[in-house]
Amino acid sequence: MADDLDELLDEVENKFCRLAKPDCSDAVRTSGETKNRPREEKEAAKAASSGERARVSKISTKHSNEEEDLDEIIKDIINEKNFAKNPVKCISKCSTLPAETNITSIHAQGKRCCPAYLGGSTAPYGIGTNISQKTCDRLRCTACDFRVLHYDDYQWDKSCDYLFFRNNMPEFSKLRTKMVKKKGTRSYACQCSWRSIDELTDVSADRELRWVCSKHAE
Repeated sequence: MADDLDELLDEVENKFCRLAKPDCSDAVRTSGETKNRPREEKEAAKAASSGERARVSKISTKHSNEEEDLDEIIKDIINEKNFAKNPVKCISKCSTLPAETNITSIHAQGKRCCPAYLGGSTAPYGIGTNISQKTCDRLRCTACDFRVLHYDDYQWDKSCDYLFFRNNMPEFSKLRTKMVKKKGTRSYACQCSWRSIDELTDVSADRELRWVCSKHAE
């Protein structure tokens, strides 16, 4: 009887242990899952946080790029405005050209002596013609491209030479050192030629002179 009871207990034990093993493994697995879940949740939260930071960083970078683009656009607008001012200035300057051109054209349309006369200090200045024999005060030398200067009641000293006029024209204080007072005489000189004139003389009659009338403004 005791042996039968022991066998029965062993059987019950074996049965219940077999049934308990799966339950125990499930419990262990459930326990492991429960333990692992916080870690997964942490990793998920971490990943989500990392993703959020990346998204925020992307958005901030986008905003930064947009701000840089906006700054570049503003700079371009300012540069365009500054560039737009220059043509206006150019136009305003260019607008003065016609007036200057007109002034030049007025001089260009001035009358020229025909013929050009030299004369003494009593001869009046003006536009010389065959009828109105006036002395020209707009003479220029085509050889040295220098304006012909003239001084009333003076004549050049005989010691004058080319180097003297070359070095001293057009300073009267230096030229005066070789000028002699003579009433009624007019002294003419450029940088390469000089004359002392007492009476009306046609410039073209003196073949050594390269003096021409540079036109008189009307």
